[in-house]
Amino acid sequence: MTTILRLPGEPSELTLPALLLRNAEDHGERPALSWRTGTEWSTLTWAEVRRKVGVLAAGYAALGVERGEHVLMMMGNRPEHWLTDLALVHLGAVPVTVYGTSAPEQIAHIARHSRARLAVIEGERELARWEPLLTDPEAPLGKLVVVEAEQAGGHGTYASVQATGAVRYQPDGFEKAWRETRAGDPLTVVYTSGTTGDPKGVRITHRNMVLNALSLDQVVELPDHVEHISYLPFAHIAERMLGIYLVTFRAAHAHLCADPAEVAATARELHPAQFFGVPRVWEKLAASVRAALAQLPEEQQQAIAAAGETARAHVGYRERGEEPPAELAAAYSRAKERVLDPLLAMAGFDRLVWTASASAPMPPDVVRFWAGFGIVIMDAWGLTETTGVATTNCPAGFRLGSVGRPIEGVEVKTADDGEILVRGASVFDGYLRADGTVDPAVDAEGWFATGDIGRLDEDGFLWLTDRKKEMIITSTGKNVSPALVENALKEHPLIGQTLVHGDGRSYLVALLVLDSEMAPVWAASHGIEAPEGPAGLAALAEHPAVQEEIDRAVETANSRLNRTEQIKRYRLLAEEWGPETGELTPSLKLRRRVIRDKYQQAIDDLYGP
Repeated sequence: MTTILRLPGEPSELTLPALLLRNAEDHGERPALSWRTGTEWSTLTWAEVRRKVGVLAAGYAALGVERGEHVLMMMGNRPEHWLTDLALVHLGAVPVTVYGTSAPEQIAHIARHSRARLAVIEGERELARWEPLLTDPEAPLGKLVVVEAEQAGGHGTYASVQATGAVRYQPDGFEKAWRETRAGDPLTVVYTSGTTGDPKGVRITHRNMVLNALSLDQVVELPDHVEHISYLPFAHIAERMLGIYLVTFRAAHAHLCADPAEVAATARELHPAQFFGVPRVWEKLAASVRAALAQLPEEQQQAIAAAGETARAHVGYRERGEEPPAELAAAYSRAKERVLDPLLAMAGFDRLVWTASASAPMPPDVVRFWAGFGIVIMDAWGLTETTGVATTNCPAGFRLGSVGRPIEGVEVKTADDGEILVRGASVFDGYLRADGTVDPAVDAEGWFATGDIGRLDEDGFLWLTDRKKEMIITSTGKNVSPALVENALKEHPLIGQTLVHGDGRSYLVALLVLDSEMAPVWAASHGIEAPEGPAGLAALAEHPAVQEEIDRAVETANSRLNRTEQIKRYRLLAEEWGPETGELTPSLKLRRRVIRDKYQQAIDDLYGP
């Protein structure tokens, strides 16, 4: 819990601008925001951030931005995005970030639905998708501001907004504008990424955010002014909370990582005290570490494996709330010092005191893998509609495989069919309608039906099953969680991604994707030669030895599943799924419908003779 910070008012009445003022007054010389400029980091202090926000607010006001209106943004994790977001909030406007991978029709839907008149975008790549909306009769969009001036194509530029703001900035007017904002006013609208159908606009208030941040801070022990590596899209509620709102609440220090592919390298450089990753990120990091360990001499691998078993035993006692025996504690201390810490230091993970995940069920083998390094991934659960985290594990109480217990101010229960219901101060006030009003999404008693299926155990820990709409109902009427089966399959290191299908069918089939990190390592260790890159993966997917190993992997997974959950047939693929190719959402969750449509013939063949 943060103990050094003054809350500048009653928490339920605070706003984001009030927290920024507190930071400038109390921690003005502390670093707030850093980003790469070439090979070096550039940094702004909290006092400098607030001055820049004031200038930008004046610049956007000169463009006609008014209180209560939505302003769209499509930029990566760069300072112009972060600062613009805060500047708009200080005007009383409502920033709305659009995923950079959004298709033109998704952008058009958001532009029409939000009724935004202004969009701030990054450069040429975005212009092609946004310019047609300027003449769209159904969208009121009238102006674009482009950050990369050389690619502005005649539109307004971020530099011109700054220049105008520097001339027009009036401290009294800036202070008066933000003080008119109330805690119940909208802070942002987050459009869900749309695994099915059009994205919905989730309206979140200042009060939702502050009370969620306060509750999270009470269960998390972090160093003062802790660093955060910001690499997930700001269109995702997790990065909004972690990279903007919690950074401001904690007077912390955000390091912007513009390219998500560079997050591992950034961690190696910064050695952060906290790290958040959605399950797919932790899976990829685990695959990279496994691939590196597989290259080590056998004796060293054995030493690491032994240290891992000691670490997992130590974690087991902590999980049960028990003090580890003195002998185990001493063995873990030796293993940590001699084996584990040097390995973690190479990855930049040696200073970690808080590691977390959310967004989807975490594969148990990935949790166990990291526990073998003494890293307990504090799995959490929540939705955009709950302002992010609603339940979380924490050092004072965790169960590996669960998503923890409700944070303060949040209640959780399950309906008769297992659907998780939640209510509390951080639950959103409703979905945005196209006319600007809000469609309430809670029942008469304040409960929000989340669409997730799960159970609460006797100690109050929540265990996720799957999304309600993604549950498979076979032709025999049996319910199957695809995530449970997929995670069982992914326990084999050769399998990187999976999709299980079987709705309305008599048995389940699966699409399996070779892991791009582990497949070449496995092949080399078995004397199989393959070219590098995609061509090599494609060749491996057809290799008889690889197919035999995948057969064994499926058989092993099936042995741990009941008969209804077992995979009868599968297809092995070499092309990794990602947001750019459409199979994953920007938050790296499966777009099941997209994958099924893309591979419909392959799925049909699996049900053939």
